[in-house]
Amino acid sequence: MRFLILTPVFATAWTAAGPRSDPAPGAFSPRTSARSTSSSLASSAVDEDYTVCVVGDLHMDPRKMEDYAIGREQFLPIVADAKKKGNCSLVSLGDLGESKSVRPQETSELFAGTTECHELAADFLGSFGIPYDVIGGNHDLEGLDEFATDQENLEVFLKAHNKPHAQFCREIADKTLLVGMGSTVFRDAKFTSHEVTVDDAQLYWFENLLKEHPSSEGWRVMVFTHAPPNGSGLRVLQENHVVNGCCWLNHSDEFKCRKYIELVREHRCVKAWFSGHFHLGQDYQDSITFPSIPKEQGPYPNRGSCVFVQTSVMRGGTSRDGRQQSRLVRGNKEGFQVCTVDHQKDGEIRVDATITYTDDNHEVGVYNHGDITAAQDELFKVYAPSAGDDYHAPDAGYVPYTTEGAVKILEDIHVDSKKWWYMSDGRVLGMLKGMLIEYDRSTLAPLGLVVGADELVGKKLAVIDSGLDDECEISDEEGMEGYDCGGPANREQAVLVYDEATGTTTVVQPNEDGSYWRKIVRNKMVRMKEVRRVKAAQAFVTETLGVGGDVVKDKVVSSWGPYMSTGGTAKRTGVAGLTAPSAL
Repeated sequence: MRFLILTPVFATAWTAAGPRSDPAPGAFSPRTSARSTSSSLASSAVDEDYTVCVVGDLHMDPRKMEDYAIGREQFLPIVADAKKKGNCSLVSLGDLGESKSVRPQETSELFAGTTECHELAADFLGSFGIPYDVIGGNHDLEGLDEFATDQENLEVFLKAHNKPHAQFCREIADKTLLVGMGSTVFRDAKFTSHEVTVDDAQLYWFENLLKEHPSSEGWRVMVFTHAPPNGSGLRVLQENHVVNGCCWLNHSDEFKCRKYIELVREHRCVKAWFSGHFHLGQDYQDSITFPSIPKEQGPYPNRGSCVFVQTSVMRGGTSRDGRQQSRLVRGNKEGFQVCTVDHQKDGEIRVDATITYTDDNHEVGVYNHGDITAAQDELFKVYAPSAGDDYHAPDAGYVPYTTEGAVKILEDIHVDSKKWWYMSDGRVLGMLKGMLIEYDRSTLAPLGLVVGADELVGKKLAVIDSGLDDECEISDEEGMEGYDCGGPANREQAVLVYDEATGTTTVVQPNEDGSYWRKIVRNKMVRMKEVRRVKAAQAFVTETLGVGGDVVKDKVVSSWGPYMSTGGTAKRTGVAGLTAPSAL
């Protein structure tokens, strides 16, 4: 088995290094060497058969180690059997530590991202007796009290796991690569810190790797990231990830968010892509998507030659649907199986999908079972609009424009409404669980929340033209002097949410970049400072005004910018209905 560190200019081979000499208290002691250091590429043989053990979000808590010990013991016989047949390795999809204090009586410091966290995870991952690779998730740089910068935190993460870079590349079998990319931003996140952000250097490295290992030469690549890419088609998602803009890799960057699926479509050497992030189980068919489907089942999904696979969690306390499962990949030159290792059933192995290579550019996937659901399941199964193709019309939710050039939702919107349409500039808006959501214009994957169900349910919606067609009026409004009829060729539109009974109408303004989904959740560092300011204000009100108890929480409110009106001057900052009289 060969381990490659590939950059655009060089390649270095890795083999195993020695175990930790000073494992953290309560940590696992590696039975065999599993760390990696530089060595000669030619020193190891390459087999055709291979096995990859894939573990999802670990969120390790040193107080709750039982499930990890059980999970490891269930994997060990699988590993022992796999090593007899060919190469075997382990991949962790990141989010290694619990995002809480593990010693709440002593400190409020979060465990995730700390040196202690990464050393505990390294000892655990190194105890399987096979080489392991790990990529960073959105919580792995959360050591906020210990490290001042993302770079300092990243260096400790890399050191703990003997990684020279955030990415990795291992040749697990002849011309079969395991490739991973990790999140490198937390404190410096532009929006939510829980967005999985792969930096430009890794993305450049990844694109060059695909160019240098084409399918025409027989190369096959399996990719591992914490969050899936936009366009994966995975639909077993968590609502909070969708509405907060942290569902997909580089979610808030329109270009980079779409870049991954474009690379998959272009480079058919990409055969599989594994991700975690959602803490949901593997019993649903929508946790695996295939690159193609029979024509009679629906439109061509346009996912290159890649199978996308979601991975669950090992510890019960981290599961969002009660499942505790990991993935197992068994492959050879003919194809591979995607399996579940069920930690609630004594490590039982279940084959979920069988993928067969038909040639270098195509593969066929078959599900080995239907959905396995339980009575308590309340997963957020995303409605995915379908634009159709040459053989299929758009789905029933598609709303065409009227002869007047408008979109009109004439019935009251409810939580089960499924409608979607194209804006004139190609952007896509639609309904999802009573919310107005923006979808990606290429993949029709959900991008984020535009209007919440609290504002939308029971209302109606219209999209109308708002631009100037034949005449150009020069505004004399203060701040708008000199504005003329320039601008893009797309016609200007207004999205209206209105209450037929009261006549109240809300104009849904787009963002400055033309998108509509609201980047509501901001960087965690910023939010922590805001929380501290509110607490300081509450203490001030209690001390100065004598308002205490639960009442003080209702008396202290916050205000934010930047936009309060369409006016050209800023004279008012009041929040209508909160710090100023309501306009309605």
